[in-house]
Amino acid sequence: MATYQSIRYNVDYQGKAGSLIPLLTFTSDGSDDTADFASKIDSTYDEYLFIFNNIHPETDSVYFQFNGRDGSTAYDATKTSSVFSAFHKEGAGGTEEEMAYQTGQDVAQGTGVQYLNFRTANDNDAGLSGWLRLFNPASTTFVKHYMAVTNSHETVDVASMTFHTVGYFNVTAAIDGIQFSFSSGEIQGGTIQMFGVI
Repeated sequence: MATYQSIRYNVDYQGKAGSLIPLLTFTSDGSDDTADFASKIDSTYDEYLFIFNNIHPETDSVYFQFNGRDGSTAYDATKTSSVFSAFHKEGAGGTEEEMAYQTGQDVAQGTGVQYLNFRTANDNDAGLSGWLRLFNPASTTFVKHYMAVTNSHETVDVASMTFHTVGYFNVTAAIDGIQFSFSSGEIQGGTIQMFGVI
């Protein structure tokens, strides 16, 4: 079972980038289907920041993904998004780099998961790192925007793959929980930190 640590200290950037208030840290024990942040997302902060550190999948060539909870027990909040990616291969031959809009990874008024990358390798030295920002999740008037950037060791082209994801939860209910997972298999390593931003 993964551990969640609640911590209470302030990281001050001298007023240049606001302050980060650490709230929870998920640490994988190697057998976690999901990483659920089911508490501490409320009206206390207007922005929440999640940082992914060396997230390692059990299964090869999988998608890292997330979804939001809007008052029920299910992580299925309606969302609309846009995604683009860039990659550069390790070896020579063929197309070495590419930047592209990912039509298959965006969501149009859907309740399914939002992909934050794809085809992450499960080699011992592979994984994913990055961040997700969630804005004003407690609003019951406006949509709740999010944006994310991830970088991973992509398995098919053996490449450095970066994903840029932006979107919004198109619900009037507050978003009170966030869940991370892989499209198949367990989260077998890494940490996810959640901060409140002031």
